[in-house]
Amino acid sequence: MQDQGKKLLLAAGVLALVSGAYQLGRQQGEPATPVKPATATAVAASVPAPAPAAPAPASPAPAAPAAPAPAKTAPAATGGESTAAAKAPAPLRAGGATPDPLASDLKRLLPGTPAQHADGAPAASKGKFTHFRVGNRNVKAMHTVGKQIWVGTSSGVIRYEVDKDDYKLFDVRNGSLLANGVFHVGQVGQRISVGTYGGGLSLFDPATEKWETYNIPQGLADAFVYGVLQAKNGDVWIATWSGANRILGGDLKDRSKWMTYTVENTQGGLPNDWVYGLAEGLNGDIWLATEGGVALYRGEQWQHWTHKEGVGAPYDKVKSQNEFDNDPGQVSSHHARQKQEQGLGDVTTAYNPNYIISLAVDSKGGVWGGTWGAGLAHFDGTTWTNQTKDDGLPANHVFMLQIDDKDRLWVGSSGGLALRGEDGKFTVKTTADGLFSNNVFSMAFSSDGSQWVGSYGGVARIYPESETKKP
Repeated sequence: MQDQGKKLLLAAGVLALVSGAYQLGRQQGEPATPVKPATATAVAASVPAPAPAAPAPASPAPAAPAAPAPAKTAPAATGGESTAAAKAPAPLRAGGATPDPLASDLKRLLPGTPAQHADGAPAASKGKFTHFRVGNRNVKAMHTVGKQIWVGTSSGVIRYEVDKDDYKLFDVRNGSLLANGVFHVGQVGQRISVGTYGGGLSLFDPATEKWETYNIPQGLADAFVYGVLQAKNGDVWIATWSGANRILGGDLKDRSKWMTYTVENTQGGLPNDWVYGLAEGLNGDIWLATEGGVALYRGEQWQHWTHKEGVGAPYDKVKSQNEFDNDPGQVSSHHARQKQEQGLGDVTTAYNPNYIISLAVDSKGGVWGGTWGAGLAHFDGTTWTNQTKDDGLPANHVFMLQIDDKDRLWVGSSGGLALRGEDGKFTVKTTADGLFSNNVFSMAFSSDGSQWVGSYGGVARIYPESETKKP
């Protein structure tokens, strides 16, 4: 309990940096508060195509938190974010509870005027899209199951029925979760997995509509859960702030099957106990993103790579590119000490190439790591290479990485969403192309081909170019 209290205090301290980042965003054209629509009845339509407007400046605020990872800075579990919301046309069904005062979750609106963009950017110049506002909340995770979109926010998780245009909010108040901050949404077997900020791992059974929570007494290394992965061999891996769990065969109910890996018991093979992400590579390899670099678990052996081995671009290369300069070491003794240990004591901006805050592995076994201000890192099995804004990346703070069903890499950053082509070049989407905000935390594709992109304050649904949106 003492350790958990320290982590909550750490999160509270970082709030000061979040405020600083938000002010930076306002200077770059973002409104002082999220603009709420006058109605929630409009639907998406073809957006008029005036002369293409310049994209909004790459802005980390308000969604680019001034902490090593975006997830770490959203203290939703402690009620740190605003719950103010506009009145919705119909009450939100919150897990069968009474009408919810936060009924603006997933409120739909029609884009088309500059004031309706979270980044203060001009109206989109092309494409079809719908925006869904979630208030002053981060959308850190999304997952699709059939015609359902699960949206993880810093105030609970929302299940949206696309074909029915219906939704439910699951949170602490209706007994679904033990903490409202959600940083992972995925699947373990047939159940939806939700990793929370201080409330452990919650699993939703769609057959019974019931939740089951696993926390420290059940074997969880820490109540702060950043990722869950079910490996092809059936093992379940869980990324936490106190190391990584591995549950043999995925038998969560058998306490003897739970294992915990830390810096100490791996003799430094796991370089840092703060684990942000998990990905399975070739031949059952398990890759882990940590605050101390990238780790590999292969055949009961551990190996890791840091900036010294080439992970992340050098500071001199990116310092002039990074507009976001709030230093987490100024408000967190943990991060200040860590910077000294990693030889970065003289760096006073939002840069740490060892902070791997997103992770993905492609079909060829290539490993991709998103860094905190040091760009996109890639490992081909022998050598690490890095791409930055100089190479067309929209920003060097990379919050989200995802491989789609065509084995293409999508990159969510503090400056927009990028698709990396086979030639290594990036095609970038911003608010001018329909994004809700230029800071991108999460993404999912629905069965109709729509692309769902999560940011601070809302979600953008971008329709396939060939689709004619029905009224």
